[in-house]
Amino acid sequence: MTAFLGVGAAVLLISVIAVRVSIKLGLPSLLLYLGIGVLLGEAVLGIQFEDADLTRSLGTVALVLILTEGGLTTRWTAVKPALGLGIALSTVSVAVSVGLTGVGLHYLLGLDWRTALLWGAVLSSTDAAAVFSVLRGVGVGKRLIGALELESGLNDAPVYIAVVLLASPDPVTWAAPALMAYELLAGGAIGVAMGWLGGFALRRAALPSTGLYPLATVAVCLLAYTVGDLAHASGFLAVYTAALVLGNARLPHRADTLSFAEGLGWLAQIGLFVLLGLYASPGRLLESLIPALVAGGVLVLLARPVSVLCAALPFKVPWREQVFISWSGLRGAVPIVFALIPLIQGFEGAQQLVDVVFVLVILLTLVQGSSLPWMAKWLGLVKSGEAEEVQVDSSVLDELGAELLQVRIQTGSKLHGVYLSELRLPPGATVSLVVRGDDGFTPQSTTRLQVHDQMLVVCTDAARTATERRIRAVDRAGRFARWKGDSGLP
Repeated sequence: MTAFLGVGAAVLLISVIAVRVSIKLGLPSLLLYLGIGVLLGEAVLGIQFEDADLTRSLGTVALVLILTEGGLTTRWTAVKPALGLGIALSTVSVAVSVGLTGVGLHYLLGLDWRTALLWGAVLSSTDAAAVFSVLRGVGVGKRLIGALELESGLNDAPVYIAVVLLASPDPVTWAAPALMAYELLAGGAIGVAMGWLGGFALRRAALPSTGLYPLATVAVCLLAYTVGDLAHASGFLAVYTAALVLGNARLPHRADTLSFAEGLGWLAQIGLFVLLGLYASPGRLLESLIPALVAGGVLVLLARPVSVLCAALPFKVPWREQVFISWSGLRGAVPIVFALIPLIQGFEGAQQLVDVVFVLVILLTLVQGSSLPWMAKWLGLVKSGEAEEVQVDSSVLDELGAELLQVRIQTGSKLHGVYLSELRLPPGATVSLVVRGDDGFTPQSTTRLQVHDQMLVVCTDAARTATERRIRAVDRAGRFARWKGDSGLP
């Protein structure tokens, strides 16, 4: 037991350090976690771990925690403008992707129709951990990030249902769409109800310690998953919507809760990817390289772009954003965990599916995850006038009903050259600090903003939305944004 605890602590410490290493190398840290698991496994250090059922169970727990963190840290004001697009990407896009991928793999790899569609279903889910950890540092507009975060948070539910139906030995009947609709609607309703009730109870609870509020908040989210699962609804959708409602409610010690959820999310990501790396067999992975390349080609070059086009068509999304959304369909642990379902149920050829998905996740994460910042700049989607929430380990901001926003002024921003007095932030907001180069100073009304400056903005909860809109408007149109008709909407 002592040795196990020590190894676990060492792996966790190495994984935390790997985050810093991955930033310097420009690689997604998730790949390094997989690598750590492979090093611990049978091919290198010799740890034997082949329990698919335990891996699936622990993977499901980790996914629930990751969805909890994603929902709690997602701002409703950021995803509201992209709500329709996000729902379309998590439903219409999933259906089109499953169909096109299945057709392509049926003809190119010779898979029977049910197996080909099962492969398409497993591969159609974007990964919440990959999206949340990679996209938030790219710098694109909040509407675009909101759509992709909603997609990754919501599409696990329909994909899971599709995988279970296709992996089952029972025939798929016309009642399957009705069953899927019930599970999704019921899961969403349960999540909203649990989130609202949890927020109501937490605001009126008088817990003896500040540290109990984050624990209670996470417990409400986990309870939402349990209630959804017991009601034969979508537990994944229930936990994400409950966390989304709670994260946007006025919770006691909200900053502490979000910091705790973020740490819990990192722990779940690290544990999940190390576990999957430990489960993998490098020898079998090499044999699956060619099928993985074929499946990846069908997915990236055909299924994903066409499915995004179908989902985005009613919303008149610009082609540049459609290209970015197509390239941002990051795959991670979710497809691997879902691929274990047919393996556990004894589906013929399921082991090959697990190996192919594992190889494909590595390839796509390496190619897509590392190239997303370049892709965003190439498409001209990087936004400098976007305010990011700064978490502070203090309850003072909660008591005052205030928040901290960080704004970076990038090359090409119309914020360059604007005097602070011309920024005209709404009442309840002020710029408290400007960092220029290595120096930080308290700005005056005559301070003129420059490219590469960083501003720390303090604002009340009520003024947050108006503050973000004003900053975005000046970023795009300059000091005369209001007279030019720029409202600052995403």
